Order: sequence, then structure tokens, then C-alpha cells
Amino acid sequence: MYSLSAFVLLFLPAFYPMLKSMLKKLFSYSSPKNQHSAQTFGKDVIYHVSTFQNSVLLLLSWFAIGAILRFINLDAKPPWTDEFSTLVFSLGNSFLNVPLDQPISIDTLLQPLQPRVGAGVQDVLKHLLTESNHPPLYFILTHWWLRLFPSDDGLVSVWGARSLAAIFGAISVPAIYLLSFKLYRSRLVSHLAAAFMATSPYAIFLAQETRHYTLPILWVMATLACFITAVRRVQSRSQLPIKVVVAWIVVNALGIATHYFFVLTLCCQAIVLLFLLVKQVRNKEWRTVWYRIFAVAGGTAIAGAVWIPVFLQNSYGGKLTEWIQGDRVGLAWLNPIFQALAAWITMISLLPVESPRLAVVVTSGLVMLAFFIWATPILVRGLKARLALTENQLVTKVLIGFIISALLLFFIFTYFLGIDLTRGARYNFIYFPAVIVLLGASLAVCWRAPTVKMFKWSISGKKAVLIIWLMSLASGITVVNNLGYQKYYRPDLFVSVIQRVSSQPVLIATTQKTHVHIGEMMGVARELKKNVKNNTKFLLAHQDDKPEASSKALGKAVKTLPRPFDLWKVNFFADDPEELETCSLNSKPLPAVNGYEYKVYRCR
Repeated sequence: MYSLSAFVLLFLPAFYPMLKSMLKKLFSYSSPKNQHSAQTFGKDVIYHVSTFQNSVLLLLSWFAIGAILRFINLDAKPPWTDEFSTLVFSLGNSFLNVPLDQPISIDTLLQPLQPRVGAGVQDVLKHLLTESNHPPLYFILTHWWLRLFPSDDGLVSVWGARSLAAIFGAISVPAIYLLSFKLYRSRLVSHLAAAFMATSPYAIFLAQETRHYTLPILWVMATLACFITAVRRVQSRSQLPIKVVVAWIVVNALGIATHYFFVLTLCCQAIVLLFLLVKQVRNKEWRTVWYRIFAVAGGTAIAGAVWIPVFLQNSYGGKLTEWIQGDRVGLAWLNPIFQALAAWITMISLLPVESPRLAVVVTSGLVMLAFFIWATPILVRGLKARLALTENQLVTKVLIGFIISALLLFFIFTYFLGIDLTRGARYNFIYFPAVIVLLGASLAVCWRAPTVKMFKWSISGKKAVLIIWLMSLASGITVVNNLGYQKYYRPDLFVSVIQRVSSQPVLIATTQKTHVHIGEMMGVARELKKNVKNNTKFLLAHQDDKPEASSKALGKAVKTLPRPFDLWKVNFFADDPEELETCSLNSKPLPAVNGYEYKVYRCR
């Protein structure tokens, strides 16, 4: 599992001299002043061709690093509930066909994961739009993509499904380079942004799941490019080109069709644009250039309005988002602040704080704390320097305003609307590319600094940037090896406990409200199928407005199943039925497993 990660670490010492040489050629050259001579002109041409070639080669290097990190151990980690949703709906299958309130076999539970001959896009739309709360674009793309991969022991290929997200994640590396170059016209800023996008633990975490977050990150970059173009046109008092208007509307429409939270990205843009509009109106500088921006807003609103009836008619929406809702008491009001802080930190740094070894956890936490105490002033000074440069001031201010707007929206939703968006780190995709661009812009200042203080010592700016990037690389490898941003559910560990504890046939019982709970059991069933544990049955006891119905279903199963068997109550949130008195509760201490709260009963 760790061989490819080790290869990356061994590869770096040989790779660094080449990078250093190319960076030196790219960013340390002072071109000769413009002279009217054929010889000077020829030298300039040769220089620019050489610089372009080195820049392309370096960008390909960042792309290669990003791709390797995203594809390492791609299918080593078991899929979790959200990924099962993507797999089932992308196949054009449904969760509604899984029998409830009765013991079922492993194969019956996993049937929605079997590719179905004849399933098409219409099936994807039918089941997704009635059983889930997501727009269909990514699921349709995954449906077509999965046709390229053979089944895995009769089930859909998890590697194949995750590879699509990994590809989009790898593409984000050259994409962030292009966005940064458009914004700052600096190869140094662009290469630093690409380097950190390649190794960002947050970006790698999103790219190694069969979910729809790496694609909207690309749409965020595209809409930011159009947005900055519009801001510059407003400042220069010139019309926004029609082709930009059309491209902006199309990108926004695709973004909304990929993830509804893309609307939050557009809201952040609207806040910044509204601020500029109010400022111009107050200064009596109103210009007709705003009319085409209003046209973009209108076109985007129409594209988004298409999904309102689909979203409202979905009866599963409230149930599927219960996990980010709820009341807070006491210190729980501080949780969103720490959750948001953790998400920001892990965009560039995440050491093995989720290791099973306490010493590793403590050491990792201390190293990360020391790193940020040292690195934060460097990043802040870099941003201040960017704000002081006239040619970069507008772009830097707009990006900072965009990110602040996103953070304000997150906390408004969390504290005023009761929807805690900070609980899902993945939702930060709405502004993540802007963070990486600003990171590159800030570190470009540090790169050119002769010295930077590292606690009591001084090092060159280039070495400081390298240290920060190596921290990001180590963090990416941490995620790849499931020591950071761990999966919320660990069915692999849970199945190992079952195999160690139960020698008799097993009944796994859980309460079920939505397909999320079916996905929890699918993870266990998939691991059992891999381990040839076929004497296991599952009971999905449906839980609605009458919680006692789940207890009755369990009581009936306990009464009718042939004995002996072991009952594993897993995430079973209902009262015990009377029939359970005929079974004895296992009193031996058993290990805790992420995502699975369980008790074991011996029914003899």
C-alpha cells in the first residue's frame, strides 16, 4: 500500500535539481533592454522560446506529481455511503429495490451495485432526481465513464468510478496555472499555484472519492476567470465582450448542473460586484458596462431556475441533510469555528493526526502547530506586499473579497439558518481555487525575498517556499495512506471484528431511513463478499414516524431465524424488542470502529 508513496519520496531528491534549474532559468533572468539590433532581437527570441519550453516542462512536472498522488492507492480505501450513492445512481439503478424489514443475503443487498444491461441516461435521471438531492451532470458523466471498465466480481469497479474524479483533480493543476497567469501575468505565481494544487491534501482528498467535487472546482476556476475579466472591464470602463458573456453563462449553468452549492460561488461574486456597483453609484461613476453583467446574472438565474422544481419535489432532501442540521447547546456553538479552521489548515497541511498511534498523532499536531506559527506571518506579509503593488492590487483585493464573502455565507448558514456547512469540509470547494491562487501570489513575494526568519534562524526565501511545499507534499501522502481525511466509515475494520468474534451465522441489523443507511451496510456487505463470509444476512429495519416499527421488524427476525446465530445491532436507533430477551448480550470489550456503533448478542 505504501510502495508508491515511498517511490514519490525517493524520487524527489533526484527531481529537485531539475526543478531548481528550471526555476532559476524561468525567474532569475533579466532580459536585455529593447535595442534596435538583429542580434539582440535574435537573443530575445531564443530566450522566450527557451523560457516557454522550460515553463511547459515544469508545468508537466507539477501535473505528473498531482496525477501520481491522486491515483496512488485509489481503490485501497473502502467506499463510504456518499460514494455508494454515486455508484448506484450512475449505474441507473435504485436503492428502492432493496428489501426492507426482512433478512436478506449479501448478494441481494449488493444488487444495486451490479451493472445492468440496457440501463441508460434516462434511468440515471429517473432514480437520481427522485431519490437524491443532487443535479445530474456528474452522474451522467460517470454513467458513460463506467462503461469503459469491466465489473469487479460482478460489482461496479470502484477504481474506475474514482478515476474520473482523480482525472478532473489532476486537470485542476494546469487549470490553476492558467487561471493564475490570467490574473497575475506571472509565471512564478502560476507555477507556485500549480505546485500547491498538485500536492494539496484537501484537493487529493476530494480527488480520491467517486463524488462530484473535483469537476465543480474546474467550473469555479472558469467562472472566476470570467468574473475577474468583468471586474477589470468595470474598472477600465469598457464593455464586456459578448463571447465572455456567453462563456460565463454556460460555465455557471454547468456548475449548477454539477452541484447546487455552486450557487454559493455565484453569490460570492455577486457580493463583490454589488460592492463595486454601489461604490460607483455613490461616486457618480455609473457606466453602461454593467448592462452585460446584468445579462450574465439574468442568464445564470434562468439556468439555475430550471432545477428549482426538481429540488422542491424531492421528498428525500430534508432527510438527507439532517446531519448538517440541529440545535446547539453550550460549547457546541464554538464547533463551527474550529471545524472551519481545520478545513482551512488542511488545504496545505495535514500530517498523520488520524494515525492509530498516539505518539504519531501528538508529534504531527505539534509539528503542524509550529509550522503554521512560522508560515502564517510569511503568507500575510506576501499578501500585504501584493496589495501594495498597483498592477496586482485590484485582483488581490477582489480575490480576498471573494473568499471573505464565502466565509460570511458559511457562518450565516451555520449560525442563522441552522445549516452547519462547516461540518462538511468538501463544501469549501466553492472558494478553494481562489485560496490556491492567493497562496501562489503570496509565496511569489517570499521566493524573491533574500532572507526569511525561521524562528531564530534566517533562511533564503526560496528555501522557505520549498519547506512549505514539502509540508504540502507530505500532507498529500498522508491523505493517500488514509492517515488524514480518513473515510467516515471503516467497514474493512468492522468486518475484521466480525470475523474475529463470530463463528456462527450472523445477522446484521440496522435502522433505515434513507439510502445513506443502506450505503452503510453495503460497505460491510462488500467487505464480507471479498472475504467470502456468505453466512451473513442483513436486516434493514425501516424507521419512519413510528419508531416501534423497526423494533417489531427486528423482533420478528430474531424469532423466525434458525438458531444458533449472532445478532449484530449496528447503528440501530430503536428500542430493543421483547424477543431479544432470548439472546445474551456479549459483555467482552470490543474495539470502536469509525461509522459503526454496534452491540453483539448471542442467540442460541
